Amino acid sequence: MRLSRLFLVIVLPLYLISCKPVQQLPYYLDKVNDSTGKGAVKVQELRIQKNDLLSISIASLSIKPDISDAIYNQVSAAGSSGAGYLVDGNGNIEHHRLGIIHAEGLTKQELAAEIKKRLTIPVELLKDPTVIIRFMNFKVTVLGQVGKEGPVTVPGERLTVLEAIGLAGGITDYGKKDFVKVVREINGQRETGTIDLSSDKVFESPYYNLVQNDLLIVGETNRKLKDAEQARITQRVSFALTLVTVAATLYNIFRN
Repeated sequence: MRLSRLFLVIVLPLYLISCKPVQQLPYYLDKVNDSTGKGAVKVQELRIQKNDLLSISIASLSIKPDISDAIYNQVSAAGSSGAGYLVDGNGNIEHHRLGIIHAEGLTKQELAAEIKKRLTIPVELLKDPTVIIRFMNFKVTVLGQVGKEGPVTVPGERLTVLEAIGLAGGITDYGKKDFVKVVREINGQRETGTIDLSSDKVFESPYYNLVQNDLLIVGETNRKLKDAEQARITQRVSFALTLVTVAATLYNIFRN
């Protein structure tokens, strides 16, 4: 009888403490319904940053060898890298025919307009030139409670926060889907924002469509700490049960 009481005094409180209800965590787009987000899709215009690698293609109506556009598509300058032009630490690219051009902070269209201007003013180097610019190294970095941390590189020029999370293996059971941090650099200035991936307003967030070099950080919920504490409590319960079992065995041996 005494041993049974001892068992109840030691084990029962530990058992009750360990039996906590599981916290319901939000899921992706939990609050989104059929009528959510039926407005126009707005895609943020990307602006060129330092260390971007740009593909620049120039074409024109000129067919004469002496004013051919072919010479403007060669990549051999020190400021270029392989098959593209690298935006240096000063925000410039060095075109092998047109010289140094400031690119940081410009959109692709604005940089294309500047290049067309240099091709036509003050001397018409090419007849009715067309300039096409592409980003060659669009990437973001995802850290924290995801399946796979690290950089995510895509061949295109558009990436949403949900796509980036998906490419990183998704948010783990311990990650905060309702509080994802986004660190972004714009014109040399760093800003930090948050986005709730369960909200019905997620598509309206300025951080839903990512820009190149964004950093995503998925924090951990309190559930991870609670699970660790519950695991410690379970270990204590198991240890207490072991002690009670040994004590009961010894009691029965020596009583006889």
